[in-house]
Parts: sequence; structure tokens; C-alpha cells
Amino acid sequence: MKKKGLKKAKDADFVPMAVVNPHAAGIDVGDTIHAVAVPVGRDEQSVRTFGAMSCDLEQIVAWLEKCGVDTVAMESTGVYWKSLATVLIQHDFEVYLVNARHVQNVSGRKTDKSDAEWLQQLHSCGLLKSSYLPDDIQESLRTLVRFRRTLTQESSRFILRMQKALELMNVKLHTEISDLTGKTGMAIMEAIIAGERNAANFLPLVDYRIKADRKDIEKALQGNWRDEQLFALEENYTCYKFFLERISKCDEAIEAKLQVFAAAENQGELPATEEKKSNGYKVVKKRKTRMRQNLMPAPI
Repeated sequence: MKKKGLKKAKDADFVPMAVVNPHAAGIDVGDTIHAVAVPVGRDEQSVRTFGAMSCDLEQIVAWLEKCGVDTVAMESTGVYWKSLATVLIQHDFEVYLVNARHVQNVSGRKTDKSDAEWLQQLHSCGLLKSSYLPDDIQESLRTLVRFRRTLTQESSRFILRMQKALELMNVKLHTEISDLTGKTGMAIMEAIIAGERNAANFLPLVDYRIKADRKDIEKALQGNWRDEQLFALEENYTCYKFFLERISKCDEAIEAKLQVFAAAENQGELPATEEKKSNGYKVVKKRKTRMRQNLMPAPI
């Protein structure tokens, strides 16, 4: 019995897709080269490549304006898209930031130019969905908050190194005090760095809220004081304090941006000043905390 062959579809069976965005362009973003595709017939070349320097971005804008483009789609490739997207938004282009996973599973596209053409075709048919693009103030806040997170992560490494130096000197401070960077822990480490070696002399530095027995704390602070570990402890402590200062500076910058953000949301008025007069400062502080939490990036 012969198997029936698959019926080949005729050209007439295919329905062409309607063009939703007739003035759409597609850009394949790279570190050094941007490939830009515009609708066919707008210029002698429908696909051109440009550099990634600031002057090249201005040339891209000029060419898109010449070709009558008003909306642009690009893939979210690393951070290379940000400078170009900023320039396009400043010149009133509608920017679609597309997830690369949504457009990459297509065979036959091997070059930057073909990728740009494919983005342009998909965008012209309205098949692309844009990711969220924050405005200028939100972008500034996100940058500062992410940088603060980086500083916090880096500072935690020096805490672990301080604890390691103490452990290698058999100083079991962490077994009696849970927070090495608390008031008591920092005071004891500063005393060690200053040259104190007698365990009994550390007891006046222990805060009254510490529940551990004072005799156990005294035993934990009897160690083998090695010069190289004392040096490592001091250096890591200095680095940790430096990062705390940088985090404090970053907090000031975030607070200033939050004030600008609050003013923009309240037609130029700062609600903090008004709320302080009516004894409602805590409400404003909670509001700012929520805004900061909303701007925190998702864990990677």
C-alpha cells in the first residue's frame, strides 16, 4: 500500500501578514558594529552597518530620520544597546527592546545584516513585544541601587576574611558573638588591631545586650597571635571600613535621586518637607523604602 505523500502548499494558500508598523527599523546591536535595516525602498541600501562610537550613533539617527523611520526594534544584547537606545529616545524614536530568546530560533540567519532584516520584518508585522524601559530618573536610580548592591557584596568578602584571620589565630569570637560587624565585634577587633592581647581586657567592650557568658567570651578571645594574621586582619578591616564609607556615599546619592523622583511624581513638590511639618515623616520614609525596593533588580 502506497503512502500518501504530503501535499505541497501552493503559493496561493499563504496569506501575507499585514504590516502594522510600516515605518519600522531593526538594529542588530554589537560591541563595535551596529547593523541597521529599514523598509525596502527607503534608500539605495536597506541595510547598513555603523560603528558604535558616539558620532556613529548620531549617523544612525540621521539615516533613520532620512528614511522616515519612527519605531526601532533591537535585541537586549548585554549593555551595548543602552547608549544607542538613549540616543534614539532623545530623538523621539519609539524603541522596542526585544528579548533575544524570542527571535533567535530561526535558521538561515548567520550575519548581523540578516539579523537586522529579520528584526525589521518582525517589527513591521507587529510580532515583537518590548521589554520594560525605565525613564531617565528610574534608570539613574536602578544604576545607583545596583552599584550599592555590588559594594555590599564586596564588603561581605572582607568580613569573611576577617573571620578567617581570627580563626587561624584560634580566636573563637564568632562562636560567642553572632554578628562580627556589630558594636561589640567591631570594638574588639579595633582593640586587637591597636595591640591588645589580654583576653580579660576585652570584656569591658562587650555590650550589655550580648547574652553569652563573659567567661566563655574571655576563653574565646585567648588566641595564638600570629603577625601575618594580625596584618591580614588589619588590612581587611581597613578595606571593610572603606566600603562602608562608599556605601554611605551611595546612600546619599540614592536619597538625592529619590527626592527628584518624589518631586517629579508630585508636580515639583517634595512631600518629605510637608510631611515633616505634620509629624508624618515616618510615612514618607516608608514610601521611599518601597520605591527603593521596587527599583531593586531581581537576583541573577
